Amino acid sequence: MKKVLFGILLLVSAMVVSVPVMAGVEISVGISLPPPIVFGVPPAVVVLPDTNGVYVVPNVGADLFFWNGWWWRPWQGGWYRSRYYNRGWYYYNRVPQFYYDVDPRWREYYRDRDWRGHPWVYQNIPDRELQRNWRGWQRNRYWERQRTWGVRDYHPIPARQRQEFRYQRQQQYERRPEVVQHRQWIREHPGQPQGGRYQRPAQGQNRGQRYERPAQGENRGQRYERPQQGQGRGRGRQEREGRQGDR
Repeated sequence: MKKVLFGILLLVSAMVVSVPVMAGVEISVGISLPPPIVFGVPPAVVVLPDTNGVYVVPNVGADLFFWNGWWWRPWQGGWYRSRYYNRGWYYYNRVPQFYYDVDPRWREYYRDRDWRGHPWVYQNIPDRELQRNWRGWQRNRYWERQRTWGVRDYHPIPARQRQEFRYQRQQQYERRPEVVQHRQWIREHPGQPQGGRYQRPAQGQNRGQRYERPAQGENRGQRYERPQQGQGRGRGRQEREGRQGDR
């Protein structure tokens, strides 16, 4: 009888110890997604100057962009995208093409209504209008060619200078501690998004936590190289690359 009681106590002790251990393991390997941003109504956006159709939600603490039909969020050194502004985020394992065109001081310019020394009369674009028109605006470069993004007496940055800005912003971005930490995690856990393993959704379930790999032959690091002295990439080629961006 004593042996039976001892066996029961030993089994209970093992279960008590194993539950928190298992719970801790589950937390450490679960997929890490950015926290939701709660909106009472669909957010209005502002188009950012010196970009080809990059929109931003200015009145939230986190960076939330819209570009090429997707919503984009940087978080903890990684990038996520979704077809919706408030749910369905997918891990995206590289920096989106548009990001190095975004001036890091855009919030300051927005607050002061001044873009690089020029009055910035930006337009708040409702979500319904954005979804209806973004394709045509991007295809025709509407904000740049017809509206100059709402910046008075402003001319787009020359292609050569834009390349230099992109290179500088990339260098600054890659030195951020959270980016360095994230990339170190990726190197140590190949094939997994930061935060743990990819859990395949059940059939019929909303696949809001997918890990996306680059297409075959695509540059996974998407590193932007500094142009050589005397070299210039034609504006026409830049426009073609913009249209062939992440889809």
